[in-house]
Amino acid sequence: MSKTMKQLTMEFGVTRQAIMRKMDDNFRSKYVSKIHSNGVSRLTISDDGYKLLKQHFLSSNRVVSNENVSYSNHVTHDSTTDTAMELLEKQLAEKDKQIEKLQQSLSEAHKLLDQQQQLNLSTNRQNEKLLDTPQKTSEDSSQDDTDVLEPTKGNYKGVENKTSKKSLFGWLRR
Repeated sequence: MSKTMKQLTMEFGVTRQAIMRKMDDNFRSKYVSKIHSNGVSRLTISDDGYKLLKQHFLSSNRVVSNENVSYSNHVTHDSTTDTAMELLEKQLAEKDKQIEKLQQSLSEAHKLLDQQQQLNLSTNRQNEKLLDTPQKTSEDSSQDDTDVLEPTKGNYKGVENKTSKKSLFGWLRR
């Protein structure tokens, strides 16, 4: 009794393409025929063709049996993998050193930033104290001669410009 392609694929456990690859022109002319039913054409293989395909596919399937397969987690190392592992370990140690140096640099940068912020705060406090102290009057500034040099023969030009001292942030009060 002849068999269809679908029956062969199910029995042999292979794809349709595997069966088609095995059938050459000589095999098709001897063992394959087309049957049209319900508007669909199907390939049927004769009993002799079936026996030839069965011999081929069942003999090749026996080799690929999963029953005798053993699995092992044993990993073998050779000198190449040992050398590669040593190299990777050295690189990892070097990277650890680099990370430690970066962490130290970051810690120092944080300390410097903290010091800078404290210095700015103390400077701002000093500036506020200067702004809160009363301004010197013009009488006080006339007695203060620290800003103007006494005219002498060498540095006197005929015009004397005496300016009053202003506080550091006097412009804020305007």
